[in-house]
Amino acid sequence: MSAEPKSKALSRRSLIGGSAAALMACAQSPLKPALANPPRLLPAPELAEQAPAVPREFRAAWVATVANIDWPSRKGLSTAEQQAEVRTLLDSAVALKLNAIILQVRTSADALYPSALEPWSEYLSGTQGLAPEPFYDPLAFWINEAHARGLELHAWFNPFRARQSQAQSAPAASHLSQTQPQWVKRYGDQLWIDPGEEAAANHCLAVIADVLARYEVDGIHIDDYFYPYPITEPASKQELDFPDEPSWQRFVQSGGSLSRADWRRRNVDQLVQRMQQTIRLSSKPWVRFGISPFGLPKPALRPPGIAGFSQYDKLYADVELWLANGWLDYLAPQLYWPIKQAPQAFDVLLDYWRAQNPLQRHIWPGLFTSKVTDKADSWPISEISAQIELQRARAPATGHAHFSMVALLQNRRGLALALKQGVYAQAAMPPATPWLDVTLPEPAPTPLLLALPTTEPADAAPAWQLRLPPGKPAEGERYLLWSRHGEQWRWQLGSEFVIAEQDLNALVISRLSRVGVEGPRSAFRLG
Repeated sequence: MSAEPKSKALSRRSLIGGSAAALMACAQSPLKPALANPPRLLPAPELAEQAPAVPREFRAAWVATVANIDWPSRKGLSTAEQQAEVRTLLDSAVALKLNAIILQVRTSADALYPSALEPWSEYLSGTQGLAPEPFYDPLAFWINEAHARGLELHAWFNPFRARQSQAQSAPAASHLSQTQPQWVKRYGDQLWIDPGEEAAANHCLAVIADVLARYEVDGIHIDDYFYPYPITEPASKQELDFPDEPSWQRFVQSGGSLSRADWRRRNVDQLVQRMQQTIRLSSKPWVRFGISPFGLPKPALRPPGIAGFSQYDKLYADVELWLANGWLDYLAPQLYWPIKQAPQAFDVLLDYWRAQNPLQRHIWPGLFTSKVTDKADSWPISEISAQIELQRARAPATGHAHFSMVALLQNRRGLALALKQGVYAQAAMPPATPWLDVTLPEPAPTPLLLALPTTEPADAAPAWQLRLPPGKPAEGERYLLWSRHGEQWRWQLGSEFVIAEQDLNALVISRLSRVGVEGPRSAFRLG
């Protein structure tokens, strides 16, 4: 959010697109008396379809907490410093016209929130198990601050990693490596939870169910870490197999007939399917489930010319099966290569994943935005814009996600400014997810138009506060408001609005469902 002079920030014209935050800013400033006699709202159903459709595009950035990649910027920051960084990150996202944040809340069987199931992450204080001091709930804070800015907040979990290679803190007494050591295996310089341990999978699902029950997240998200990426033995250069012999032998002795590779894939498949079921059977079935896997297809299905690592054979991730069965709401394949890199061609891979989608789930590619650096081998900033434009040409009104937020926050090589002035010149709302809720929202209630106190000169254009409905909105309730100024339509999303401009002459209002479906429109002329 730009640091504007106070007088400009409180200008009535700057309140177009405003919210309760803008109202509060006015309430805290010296005010002149409210303007009397707001204009009447006269029903005008003929205007309902004149307001255009809202631009739709998922625009997200991952915020990685592991190794302090994005937030907090380092271990041991005070509560006030951590919260200030949250606000800076979110203000930057709003200024860029992003509409979602994917926040890593479980990096290594730990928690970025108070949990009875797992210890506090070391990436907050520097010591695993140590709560913030003074105490606060980071996840609740992120959600509240994101929602206050109109941003979605998706909670990102790592299901199986138990200790990351850059971790320094000793494990807390409540960490799985201490309480359930039979689940945890050392693989290279990391600790990993064995996906073949059914009780470990149950624990992971309990962690997700706990977050769903206690927090108003908009999405549950997992990335590409299923079985670990393979490592080699230094002396022999031979690939080391994951040490899951005990769980494998139990499967064999119970009469299991799958090959070891197929058994591993089944373990991951079952976790993905059960994650979706956990969300659907929760009290918040509208929460979207997203997965961001490695971007290359299984070898047997690859388009001509595509080559590289096989997640199907090495991570035991059968992503094509998950899409075919609709076990997710959005897929964000990590297409982390430049457009002209033929063995991993961005357009070919994007077309491939869209073709593997019989149930028409969202396909929102992950972009390797952090490859824009201050070093000589940096990607040009034009690469990111070009990938967004290519994605829009292939599939308008879909979306994408940036890895990661730090590159945008730092405006590397002018990247954020170029996006803001180019592909993000116009704001957009995330696409609807209608398969999660087929119920069409009710028509919006008749709004209440109130005069707004002003800091402006007496001859300034009137400013009005619009409430939908009068009083406090229901939890999660949002409205889409189009206002016509002369012949130009402008849109806002929220539950309370501030509208200014002398040539305001019409309003069109609709209610949005929890999954983004727009209900019937109500239209009014100003009289």
